Amino acid sequence: MWGGRFESGPAPELDRLNRSLPVDRRLWREDVAGSLAWAIALRQADVLSASEELEIRRGLQRVAQVLDGWGEADWSAAPDEDVHSLVERLLGEEIGPLAGKLHTGRSRNDQVATDARLWAMRAADALDEWLGALQTTLVDQAESHVETVMPAYTHLQRAQPVSAAQWLMSHHAALTRDRERLADARKRASVLPLGSGAVSGCAFPIDRVLLKEALGFRELSGNSVDAVADRDWAAELLFVASMVGVHLSRLAEDLIVFASAEFGFVRLSDRYSTGSSLMPQKRNPDAMELARGKAGRLIGELTALLTVLKGLPSGYNKDLQEDKTCLFAAWDTLAALLPAVTGTIRTMRIDADRCAAAVDASMLTTDLADALVRAGVPFREAHERVGALVRAAELRGCPVDQLPPTEIRQHVPAEVDWQAAFDARASLARRNVVGGTAAESVREQIRRARRTAAH
Repeated sequence: MWGGRFESGPAPELDRLNRSLPVDRRLWREDVAGSLAWAIALRQADVLSASEELEIRRGLQRVAQVLDGWGEADWSAAPDEDVHSLVERLLGEEIGPLAGKLHTGRSRNDQVATDARLWAMRAADALDEWLGALQTTLVDQAESHVETVMPAYTHLQRAQPVSAAQWLMSHHAALTRDRERLADARKRASVLPLGSGAVSGCAFPIDRVLLKEALGFRELSGNSVDAVADRDWAAELLFVASMVGVHLSRLAEDLIVFASAEFGFVRLSDRYSTGSSLMPQKRNPDAMELARGKAGRLIGELTALLTVLKGLPSGYNKDLQEDKTCLFAAWDTLAALLPAVTGTIRTMRIDADRCAAAVDASMLTTDLADALVRAGVPFREAHERVGALVRAAELRGCPVDQLPPTEIRQHVPAEVDWQAAFDARASLARRNVVGGTAAESVREQIRRARRTAAH
């Protein structure tokens, strides 16, 4: 590969450090696809004859067939430094010295950037499908629990009642933002660097628009120095992966808490739970605990790549070889995690009775304050009056709605039906605003989610 510049090959220690084939072997399909397009472009530029182009393309197709049949032993035995030199070597075994013409005007710098972007575009499409499947599962569960009342929490303290559907759709909303960010990041991944050469562009009249169309990219890179070094798109995709991990972790934390005996709001399926090697009674939410733990790994991959990028001078540097390790690790994590989370949500059972039993009168004191406001009491004064009732109930050791009516009337005007304020379902119904927890509002969220999924 290095030609006549070096009098010997690399030292074994350097070869072990420098060799990227164990990682970038995943890109062999993208490398073959890029090479097929490059052969066509070289023919258009009169670098190859029509017969040479045809022979190279046929040779590449045979290389693809060979690699498609390789097992782990074949990959372990391959002596090549990276996937690009592997494909070139195998092509030489198929068609002889003509294979050497394929690298005309092309550098591994723009080649690897192209391969990685192609892989990332396809990976982003798959990730979007997985996220969509999880969202559909959340909507399916929500549709069955529009009327199920449960506590909502702030500061992990009981706050106000909501429907279980509203809680489920809150996680759906977070995943919607993830998919929007993913689509945006995919656009920036879909910029073709091929034709940028090592750093200064291609010296042959390559039709880069032809390459863009053949490979399915959205646009062309505009500067060769930047094109071979740009990994912003990779960092953006890793940020999306990190946010997905964070959102899955928060969903998992809810389910871990809600599935505990202390809460009992949710029962997880045996298929997505594990037991204890010692305690026969245990039902552990391991899938959710792993979802919570994997978020740290995803954040770590983003941090690793940003740390690599922050100190690089312009142009290509070998440090950029680390980008694929981060991207592939994040992909593997999400590929294992998302189906397991989706299955957990699909098979779990929400206990409507336990959820409703956890809603107590203290969670409806805001509704009592609102009732005072409707009777003309300024909200701050209403808040103070109801707060005094809460304090009195705590001193008596009883729910606030069980205080003596005479004591309640010391703070609540006669025209206010204070008992009506302590109806949880009526509380939900009063919150019929866009995004609120009233049944009609939640059903509209579900309808909107279904419409979006259909497109």
